[in-house]
Amino acid sequence: MMIATVKSVHTAGVSLAVRPDLVVVGARGAHDRSDFLLVRVETSAGISGIGEVSATLSWSGEDAVTAEHVIRQVLAPAIIGQPLVPVAALQSRMDLALAGNPFTKAGMSIALWDAYARTLDVPLAAALGGPFRTEVPIKCSLSGDGERLRRVHAAARAAGFASFKVKIGMDVDADSERVALARGLAGPQTLLGLDANGGYSRRDAERALERVRGHGPAFLEQPVEPGDLEGMRELRGRGLPIVADESVFGMGDLVHVVRAQACDVVSLYVGKSGGPEQAVAMGRVAEAFGVEVLIGSNGELGVGAAAQLHVACALPRLCEDIPSDIIGAYYYDEDVLAAPLDSDGVRVRLPDAPGLGVELQEDVRELLR
Repeated sequence: MMIATVKSVHTAGVSLAVRPDLVVVGARGAHDRSDFLLVRVETSAGISGIGEVSATLSWSGEDAVTAEHVIRQVLAPAIIGQPLVPVAALQSRMDLALAGNPFTKAGMSIALWDAYARTLDVPLAAALGGPFRTEVPIKCSLSGDGERLRRVHAAARAAGFASFKVKIGMDVDADSERVALARGLAGPQTLLGLDANGGYSRRDAERALERVRGHGPAFLEQPVEPGDLEGMRELRGRGLPIVADESVFGMGDLVHVVRAQACDVVSLYVGKSGGPEQAVAMGRVAEAFGVEVLIGSNGELGVGAAAQLHVACALPRLCEDIPSDIIGAYYYDEDVLAAPLDSDGVRVRLPDAPGLGVELQEDVRELLR
């Protein structure tokens, strides 16, 4: 293992339409299609690892097209021929070769860590320092108005979901009506959170909070724009946990948010963090400062969802009051995995197999040769 090197890097684009009854519509627009890039890293020892670039232009200015270009032209040349161990050194080489592009680097990093864990013959969560748990509670996003919201909720319940968050952040009056309807559909005891995707001004966020308080929301996610940490801090202490999502990409963002005391909980992504190891490191820093952590979603396919799950299980602490968003596979009628993750809509369970613990469908494997 210690002398294995990175032999080759292969990529393949995958485009899937989101199930119409589960399309998410929020302050940042609609997510009705996922155009992602799969990555396969092969080592000189004959062991391969797989990864997924689950990037969208509205999040980081990355997508499958930009990812494939920089992987082939920049990232692959930076790591081919280099030792697989330590994986962190390969991450440093990628950071020196390419500025930004965290979701693209995350796809590469997932594949490298998968290859490393498979080489060790242990689950990725173990290679990352865990696992501290073997299952993770999850929730589903609800969006739309009137009859569409009813259809989305019905589809989510049919899939087994029992916890939800509602997309708001567009218009206070319409948002208030949407939350009221969602609470009526979900029932009085169901966990129901709110996600504004940074769509409110401070004033509208305060108005919205007062309007929906009577519906018993469990949390308010990213109420104002990502850079308004003062606005986030002002909304804390009003009886509702504030979750930071778009405000936190890498470690530097997390440090700013912690110093500003801008949230109670941080939503970490493997993609925003730049890879599994970085996500776990950020989770540990958040914990040290008393900030809870959950795992957020960009509508990942099966490979990305598996990476989310392993990171969630490798974190020493994971928020117990707010479920995570390891739910990408539910949004598609098909997936790239030969067998789906073990999930019932309430929780998702860690595979007991090396690396990510998942395998690609045969036709998808052929694309990556």
